[in-house]
Amino acid sequence: MTGPLRELQFLAKDRAALLWLGIAVLVAGLSVLLGLREVAAQRTALSELSAIDRAEREVLTGLYQDWGDVAYYTFHLTYDSPSDFAFAALGQRSTSPWKHHIRALALEGQIYETDAENPDFALIGRFDFAFAASMLAPLLLILLLHDLRSRERAAGRYELLGATAASRGSPWFARAVLLVAALTLCLIVPLWAGGLLTGTGAAKLALASLVVALHIGFWWGVCAIIDRFGWSSPVNLTALVGAWLALAVVVPAAIESSVEAAVPVPDGGEIMLTQREAVNDAWDLPKSATMEPFVERHPEWADYTEVGQAFEWKWYYAFQQVGDQIAEPLSRAYREGRISRDRLAGTLAWLAPPALSTRALQALAGTSLADSLAYEQRVRDFHAALRHYYYPRLFRGEVVSDGSLGQRPEFHVAAD
Repeated sequence: MTGPLRELQFLAKDRAALLWLGIAVLVAGLSVLLGLREVAAQRTALSELSAIDRAEREVLTGLYQDWGDVAYYTFHLTYDSPSDFAFAALGQRSTSPWKHHIRALALEGQIYETDAENPDFALIGRFDFAFAASMLAPLLLILLLHDLRSRERAAGRYELLGATAASRGSPWFARAVLLVAALTLCLIVPLWAGGLLTGTGAAKLALASLVVALHIGFWWGVCAIIDRFGWSSPVNLTALVGAWLALAVVVPAAIESSVEAAVPVPDGGEIMLTQREAVNDAWDLPKSATMEPFVERHPEWADYTEVGQAFEWKWYYAFQQVGDQIAEPLSRAYREGRISRDRLAGTLAWLAPPALSTRALQALAGTSLADSLAYEQRVRDFHAALRHYYYPRLFRGEVVSDGSLGQRPEFHVAAD
């Protein structure tokens, strides 16, 4: 059997293999560096926004003597802090809102607002470690293994190496193990370096490393199957690149298209439009058209719904909530549809290992759709707490006081 030392010496002389391994280190290191940079930028932005939010709140304190004004002009920063492993897989943080400025007005028009992104950039996603490990690493492995046997056949050494080996497949297996292990280390070492910098737990890094190793192992199996056919190196490379295109590009695209067709969901813009139309229409409708559906949801305020003037704050906030109530079926269908799509996509991802690997890394990083929806629910719960806080003061006509302002709810960030 070919000894490990001999294989290491062989690898040290293989310039092509060293080139691909060097590229793997470069790609993994760059992806980790860019991920760390993006997370640092997000943390800096949140720190600055938090300071601005506190300063604005202090300025507004004591400025207004009417609870309607206080509720209208006071914004509350809500956000989802990046986890210590978010640098490796940015996931939904690249496409979904992770910060909001919330007021006690209609929620649906606020919760689906997001910062403008370049649509082309959003389409291709960010270059993070999950992308490098799931999409690019298989290509590097293909370049390392596609000519493992065929190169020796072309050089006329195949039969000699096979005859002198302890078993027919031993030299190729040992060489493949070395190359696979080297590529895996080239990916994992930069990942651990980034994780140690951010304080990521060893258990999480170990799980991420296992995901990477299993993914590389799958593609090793694909390379081994193609290698068994005894084709030439160009044919092997063509077949393997075709397999990569199918599993990394074509199948995920087909899964996305199939999931969208199987589980239709309303558009977020449609929800915002429905809510805003309901709020705008309320200005021209009788006050009872607002207060009756409001009381159905909040019967405890039935004795305070009389509106004797052309404008009263309690009526204004009542029709803000009624706007949400009208859009609620669409909003619920949108949320449930996204959950159903994600579950179906997760099941079908077993047909596309790169997609499955990406989803696993995003789950570890706390950047999956489930994590994004959990943040959205925290925003909804906070907004409900704001309404619960303001309604008694609005409907009873209480006087604004520092003591009461000190009882205003605060948004709490989820623990990492």
